[in-house]
Amino acid sequence: MTELLVPHRFCGPPSSGNGGWTAGALAELAVPAGPGPVVTVSLRRPPPLDTPMPVSVLDGVTTAHHDDHVVATAAVEPADRELTVVEAVPAELARAAEASYPGHRSHPFPTCFVCGTGRAPGDGMRIFPGPVDDQDGAARSAATWTPDEGVSDGAHVTLPATWAALDCVGGWAGGFEERPMVLARMSAQVDALPRTGEEHVVVGLVLGAEGRKTWTAATVHDPDGRVVARAEHLWIRVDPADFA
Repeated sequence: MTELLVPHRFCGPPSSGNGGWTAGALAELAVPAGPGPVVTVSLRRPPPLDTPMPVSVLDGVTTAHHDDHVVATAAVEPADRELTVVEAVPAELARAAEASYPGHRSHPFPTCFVCGTGRAPGDGMRIFPGPVDDQDGAARSAATWTPDEGVSDGAHVTLPATWAALDCVGGWAGGFEERPMVLARMSAQVDALPRTGEEHVVVGLVLGAEGRKTWTAATVHDPDGRVVARAEHLWIRVDPADFA
């Protein structure tokens, strides 16, 4: 039986999986060949940690279960689905923006594998996006990211870690400091897995907000400014105390 397992290292809130990493791990089961199509993952419940979740496939939908509940579903999108590309910024501007990362002042989930300030170098990804110039009037955030061996399989980053890199930068662009949120849906396309040890630029963009919902986009650019991967997200505003 195929199973999805989220090791505790890849948490977001302290007791559940990081949304991007979990979504990428399920996407990898849905499309074992790796980079290529747009895959949409919907997170229905907080992903449990260190818990094998049986995975089933029915009518093209890959589903992870836990205790008779659906945790997440993944489906490949039609070939003509296009995702927003967030424009690159120079690496020196992204590095400068990291000093203004709002999470340094206040972070609802400091344990987050991707953007948590409570994670040590070599343990978490420590992607700390700060504000940069708007794109067409919409707020952007950016950070640099140099993948290490802890998120890689040889020369390239793993697919779940690539999805993770596309995750939190969108939330911070969408006002995560004032509007604590969790990932509800993520669509991503990976053109090429990032290379270990190379400095990439990760950029997020807010697309809109209504009530408890916020829509964002994110793009990873390689050292030459080429698009490596892109994503769009739906976030739901929450009370962080519910995820303690």
